[in-house]
Amino acid sequence: MRNSIIYLYLFVVTLNFSCAQDAENKANTPNDVPFSAELLVDGLQIPWGMAFLPDGSMLITEKAGALIHFKDGVKTPVANLPEVYTRGQGGLMDIFLHPDYKNNGWIYITYASEEGNEKGGHTALMRAKLKDNSLYDNELLYKAGPNTTKGQHFGSRIAFDNDGYLYFSIGERGARDENPQDITKDGGKIYRLNDDGSIPEDNPFVGQEGAKTAIYSYGHRNPQGLIKHPETGEIWDHEHGPKGGDEINIIKKGANYGWPVITYGINYSGTPITDKTEMEGMEQPIHYWVPSIAPSGMAYVTSDKYPDWKGSLLVGSLSFQYLERLALEGTKVVNRVKLLENMGRVRDVRQGPDGLIYVAIEGKGIYRLVPKS
Repeated sequence: MRNSIIYLYLFVVTLNFSCAQDAENKANTPNDVPFSAELLVDGLQIPWGMAFLPDGSMLITEKAGALIHFKDGVKTPVANLPEVYTRGQGGLMDIFLHPDYKNNGWIYITYASEEGNEKGGHTALMRAKLKDNSLYDNELLYKAGPNTTKGQHFGSRIAFDNDGYLYFSIGERGARDENPQDITKDGGKIYRLNDDGSIPEDNPFVGQEGAKTAIYSYGHRNPQGLIKHPETGEIWDHEHGPKGGDEINIIKKGANYGWPVITYGINYSGTPITDKTEMEGMEQPIHYWVPSIAPSGMAYVTSDKYPDWKGSLLVGSLSFQYLERLALEGTKVVNRVKLLENMGRVRDVRQGPDGLIYVAIEGKGIYRLVPKS
């Protein structure tokens, strides 16, 4: 009984600290915004990811399993996609062009796949090329396993670093006590590959018996934001917490990000997961949200087209249905601003090659934020 009282006390203290931390930096609604929102691509259900081709056209993934080529105002389905396992949060997810796409033509896609012996599915990474609105030279680069019929926490986003290494994320697939802290198992990880799918020799767990050597970091819950910081070259992620405790992390080689041993969140039922928010040998987030905003998609603004936005992060909110701008001083979030409120669940956000911001909203489509003159 005494231990239970102590545990409850520690939990309440931790929760109060979390709420106080967030209360110091609540998102606010601006009186004026430097843009108007223009619906560029309509009629989309769950546009999960988007990529801009050199000719100015756009590739858009629909979670249900369609890839759309949007060019000159026309949406054209792309053929020869892999078979996509659509269940719960799983489906066709992120899309990203190789940094040298103009010369090699490689397109990278993450999706939920049934490939394997078990029932259900798990996250996969592939690459392919595009010609005449059809994929070709399709190559499966990574397939996580074992499959499961659980519908949650597939991830998944893609990024490249300055050295040409490919990073992608996979959520812990609802197995929080089995996967994220175990480097012999897929799920709850950020992975790093060479661009052809091979394992870099200096990956942190190469040579360790039983380890999944594609793993670069572990202890993640469900990362649905992954970018290269354009100034530092670091890989940043954001990930869903449970009830509260969404995080932004700077990804380090071989690092443990703590889930579920440490967290600023609680169970959806309101009961505690742990009384610990930090522990030696586990990384702290640079920012966390209480309450959870359910973050999806992330972009770092380098454009001068929106006053005072340069150097900010843009993050979509699924639960509160807005786009959040986080002003940064170094790695510290100093202000949070709500944009596009009540327009729908923001699934993805990208800065286009034209310097404009593009936002994917479920049930509507792709919006372009047109700066006010």
